[in-house]
Amino acid sequence: MSREPEEQSLFDAPPMGEQERMVEAMLFASVEPMTVAELTKRMPHGCDPAEALAYLRKRYEGRGVHLVRVGDAWAFRTAGDLGHLMVRESVESRKLSRAAIETLAIISYHQPVTRAEIEEIRGVAVSRGTIDQLMEMEWIRFGRRRMTPGRPTTFVVTEEFLDHFGLESARDLPGLKELRQAGLLESRPMPGQDAPRDDEDEAQSGQSELFED
Repeated sequence: MSREPEEQSLFDAPPMGEQERMVEAMLFASVEPMTVAELTKRMPHGCDPAEALAYLRKRYEGRGVHLVRVGDAWAFRTAGDLGHLMVRESVESRKLSRAAIETLAIISYHQPVTRAEIEEIRGVAVSRGTIDQLMEMEWIRFGRRRMTPGRPTTFVVTEEFLDHFGLESARDLPGLKELRQAGLLESRPMPGQDAPRDDEDEAQSGQSELFED
């Protein structure tokens, strides 16, 4: 007995070219970078946003905007050599204490790291205000709890932090030489090398280029 030919499923994924257009549209419309999981939820059944991203990234090479990875997410960003066209004339300064700068640096290079580990490296207690300030800026967040007595909370940098400084991951953070050239470590001993002090007496304006919008 002959079998009737199977009809094409209504849930078959659209062609890859159409999937690229979908991903392109969503990324351009999104204020925040989007993960593959977020793209998958919005696309028709059977779509492969990861493959579409690979094609899009190649297609935008050499263009005025690039498709870049920000942590586990993706976003369109202005090409690095054209950044001077987007510079704002107004200067916006953000007050960042020395304690906050050092704490942020330790979390960036040692994440995931607990408060106790931060204090051990800095050689001084970390005030709650310092952590709160970095949390409010959305540059750090809570990580997984350590499977040790007390299960202490850890801290890690956020995708907002990576996006702000144009980093794909924490592995792309600058080295000590670059930090000194940027002025972050100028005339400043490394965290943990100076005498203990009170965080409350350290507030200063963080005017370094690295911490300006």
